[in-house]
Amino acid sequence: MMSQKAKAALLLVLILAAGGVYRYVDSDGAVGPGNSLDITKAYQPLPVENPQLQRWKLDASRKTEYRSSGRDLFSETLPPAPVPKNKPQPLPTPVPQPDPTPPPPTLPPNMKYYGYGTIPNGTAKRAFLTDGEDVFIVGEGDTLLGRFRILHIGNASLDFEEISSGRRNSAPLDEQAAPAAQ
Repeated sequence: MMSQKAKAALLLVLILAAGGVYRYVDSDGAVGPGNSLDITKAYQPLPVENPQLQRWKLDASRKTEYRSSGRDLFSETLPPAPVPKNKPQPLPTPVPQPDPTPPPPTLPPNMKYYGYGTIPNGTAKRAFLTDGEDVFIVGEGDTLLGRFRILHIGNASLDFEEISSGRRNSAPLDEQAAPAAQ
């Protein structure tokens, strides 16, 4: 147990500490020395453009009329949602259309398939095509004009594939398209 003298000394130390804290804390609650109000400073007015009373704002605020939205401010439940006067019909959702398939590839407009032939030693068929006066001789698997691959040479048609897109088509045999003999 502490003696009376020790209790009195402890009380005196706590009172001095409380006084120091009180002096250190400003009346505004700001902590730090010298934060008290300084009366010796010159008065600085607030930077307001026109400190005059703006009567037009005052008159406008007096003329406004309160209009209630119909909601009870003291009720916890919300009022029902307002019903629109003319309800627009919902637009039908558009049905996504598939992309149109591109047309099948065609040979150049002047290019005609006018015949086929084989070499006597049993090799694959060769197709004869003409483009005006130019004659092209191609076999199955060959490329024509760097754009078309010959797939099959038949008796009545020539099957080909466009290399860039992979689309396929066929050209009919045109017997009148043979170039004139020179």
